[in-house]
Amino acid sequence: MKGVSISVEEGRIATLVGANGAGKSTILRTISGLIQPSGGAIRFRGQSLAGMKAHRIVRAGISHVPEGRIVFANLTVLDNLEMGAYLRRDRAGIAADLKKIFQLFPRLEERRRQAAGTLSGGEQQMLAIGRALMARPSLLLMDEPSLGLAPILVREIFSVIREIRAQGTTIVLVEQNARMALATADFGYVLETGSVRMSDRAQALLESPFVQAAYLGGPG
Repeated sequence: MKGVSISVEEGRIATLVGANGAGKSTILRTISGLIQPSGGAIRFRGQSLAGMKAHRIVRAGISHVPEGRIVFANLTVLDNLEMGAYLRRDRAGIAADLKKIFQLFPRLEERRRQAAGTLSGGEQQMLAIGRALMARPSLLLMDEPSLGLAPILVREIFSVIREIRAQGTTIVLVEQNARMALATADFGYVLETGSVRMSDRAQALLESPFVQAAYLGGPG
């Protein structure tokens, strides 16, 4: 990465678009403490995250939905969701948040006693998002939430992303489906080989001839 500077307003969605290898996932992993930066600063609500362990970053209010729908395959759906709340002690709040997750993803409630490894790819993505939300984050980092999903499920996942934002959670979204990401986000950053090539309101990037040619397959 070379001097990347990004910011996201509270309650908004910022998306990072760019080719594979541009550094999008690296940025998310650095924010969440999975990679330690060699320099620069990461600040969240005025607090420096530099050198902070990943579990302390979760405690500070940041959850990460990693690429690849990583779930605990041998545990039930309910166990996976409860793992997301492992730093919390407010039992009533955890129960209330479980209800909210099941309202967002009714299929997870239907399969609450099922082993997570037996779910479909789309259901596992829902579970990964639900588990991250169980930490009650202020900031949600999402890495390729639509990867490998059928178009109907992609629409469903993006509908949920908009709903999460409507409930007040700030989101940083990395997504190969640049058109869908920009149509959903408030602000966007175009990354090329580890640096920011462009940044603007998401709608302006959608209308940019450069972005259309490079990432959207022409005008849509």
